[in-house]
Amino acid sequence: MFLSRFDGQSRLLVRSLLSGVSGAHRALAVLHRQQRAKSDTSLGNLLETLCRDEVSRPEDETEPLTVKPLVCLFPALFKQNLLSFIYLVRSLLPATAVHRLLKCLSQDSHPKPWITALGRQLERNLGTYHKEPLYTEQCSWRLTELSQRLVGSGETGGWAECFSSEPVESESQSVADLAELGTQRKRKSSLINLESDGEELGSQSKRMKICENDGVDVAEQSIKTGTPGGSESDAAAETPAPVSHCDALPEHIKVSVLQIKELLDSQTEWDQSSTDVFKVLNDCDPSQVEVLCSMLSLPNLLEQTLPKLCSSVLALSPDLSYSTAATLIKSLLLEKVLSLSEPASRCLVTSVTSLCSQYPRPMCHALIGPVLEDEKIGPPQAELLNRLIEGCLDSHYRLLVFQMTFRIAWSEAVLSVIHGLLDSKPVLSEELFTQFTEQLVSQGPQFTKSVKFAKMMLTVLTKYSANVTAVHKQSLTSCLMLNETFLKKSLQAALKRITHT
Repeated sequence: MFLSRFDGQSRLLVRSLLSGVSGAHRALAVLHRQQRAKSDTSLGNLLETLCRDEVSRPEDETEPLTVKPLVCLFPALFKQNLLSFIYLVRSLLPATAVHRLLKCLSQDSHPKPWITALGRQLERNLGTYHKEPLYTEQCSWRLTELSQRLVGSGETGGWAECFSSEPVESESQSVADLAELGTQRKRKSSLINLESDGEELGSQSKRMKICENDGVDVAEQSIKTGTPGGSESDAAAETPAPVSHCDALPEHIKVSVLQIKELLDSQTEWDQSSTDVFKVLNDCDPSQVEVLCSMLSLPNLLEQTLPKLCSSVLALSPDLSYSTAATLIKSLLLEKVLSLSEPASRCLVTSVTSLCSQYPRPMCHALIGPVLEDEKIGPPQAELLNRLIEGCLDSHYRLLVFQMTFRIAWSEAVLSVIHGLLDSKPVLSEELFTQFTEQLVSQGPQFTKSVKFAKMMLTVLTKYSANVTAVHKQSLTSCLMLNETFLKKSLQAALKRITHT
């Protein structure tokens, strides 16, 4: 009902910020598109409208109407996304406007701890000193209690004691705690299957089947690898890798793997409980994520299932760590993208772009880089990468991808990607432009008849003429002498127009 208060550009940003836990990243993508369409796009109208006073009707109708800033009337998730979005684009905003918005948010009658923490962090970035910690008193109390429970009396060892392989017995705690822990484990295991004992046995057999398929059964592994006449201990010594698979996973992760596998195999719609299953990814370290992806055979997952899986991953809070996101992206998408022989399907495009919008750095290193380095990269891969560059990556990550092209041998498909990067007008430093011209000169001889290479050169000479120094001009002249396309005269004329004062 408040959308009518905003102008057209601000309304799109507000819709993005209302669109779920990834709202901040979606709003950032919308802002980038607006800036490409109109370079003088400003967020001033958005912040000004959010700070305007609005009549508020209290939940209790017997109470009088109140006046509050409009931002206070939005749901908590919007405020959280808004502060995260402002943190991402704070360099584009005047400090006074951000301070005013934070002052308006301070009038919220029921502030959420996470929103309060984000606000304080923003104030710190703006130079405002805050003696209050970012966490609440309740959070501090819980951390203190957890620390005391883990460390015990605190006499020796500290946190390292918690991870010691030697059993540590405290004064009167060990027997009672072990008994309580055993009771809790029994209770937890009994909650896994509520319907019948037979169902529990079925789950155990499924778990064994997954582990065997993944190579945990050492005897079976030795037969497959043709280990001659050795004992089980010999086979285990020669094949240590499988031990780090299913048996290396904690019990709750194994259970989650089974649940995810059943979910991926089902044809029904996914609800919130289905999404919650993927929270296990935040409990895994990098090696466990690799095992999990292998056990689920994610590279072979049907493309029709990709959007649902990606939506569940994007809905996780907190976001995945860099290593977890990179491992998941590589396992889930890399093989599918490399095997493209025709334009990517809508399901694949939707999945790749959604993950790239929220996890740009893992996407650059786990997907875009390996695809560029692949010798068989062709038009379908180049088309998909150009979509990602144009719609999902900001200037920082475009420069990262641009530098990746300096380390590989160029092909016609790679030329398309480089041309797309140059068309997005990234700001190239003198050093970066010099490295690029060196690549043009060194890799140019193999593209003397390439129209794509000639078009890319023309873009360089027209859009980046201010970067061309006298040294660059001399190198590029020798490069253009080899050109055999119909654009040669246009290239030479463009180079000739570049003058140096």
